[in-house]
Amino acid sequence: MSMIEIDQLEKRYGKFQALHPLTLHIEKGEVFGFLGPNGAGKTTTIRTLAGVLTPTAGTVHIDGIDIIKNPVESKKKVGYIPDRPYLYDKLTAREFLQFVGQLYDLPSTQIKTRGDALLKEHGLIERADELIEAYSHGMKQRLVLSASLLHEPQLLIVDEPMVGLDPHGARQIKDRFRSIADEGRTVFLSTHSLDVAQEVCDRVGILFKGRLVALGTVQEMLTQQNQGNLEEVFLQITQEQMDAQQG
Repeated sequence: MSMIEIDQLEKRYGKFQALHPLTLHIEKGEVFGFLGPNGAGKTTTIRTLAGVLTPTAGTVHIDGIDIIKNPVESKKKVGYIPDRPYLYDKLTAREFLQFVGQLYDLPSTQIKTRGDALLKEHGLIERADELIEAYSHGMKQRLVLSASLLHEPQLLIVDEPMVGLDPHGARQIKDRFRSIADEGRTVFLSTHSLDVAQEVCDRVGILFKGRLVALGTVQEMLTQQNQGNLEEVFLQITQEQMDAQQG
């Protein structure tokens, strides 16, 4: 059984079809890169997976659970980091994790033990009792990652994780994604940072105007397109799609 099973998923906003029938299966223990230009439908797909949006048609199962029929149970399997996460600046990091943990009905002892372990792992334990408003951008990113992992999800969904991070912070988060996959869990990653996708992803899919136009391992992509890096592959495939539509 795959961690994510998307079958004939569609999303329409009135007459505009943001996502055409999408079928995509992501395995356990996989870091999957979801790529595409702005407006391709990546965030629509991600918000549907996370249970924020309701699909127009099709089905999505997460670890065997139908996200429409069993939304609460499916959300327990998922950690979600949106492209612009919201933090409560007047809380401390520990208070924020306590708030998030209560949303998942975690016992207070587990929130404290697991929360402190994550804060330590992500270099925040020394400032865990400071207000979030005093945190740098990178610290806030690491706090959001800590919160998303607090309930030990089987699937981590991340929309643009590297924005504004310095090289050290970016390396730490990339290593964390790989360690999650090595534990048999899954990372579904949407990013415009194609070097990041090439470095950490097992497979990538390219979305263009709501349609999946390419899918495979990074090496398969490079070989098929006869290119040396994923950026060139991406530019070539998307240019071909634009030319086909104009022609």
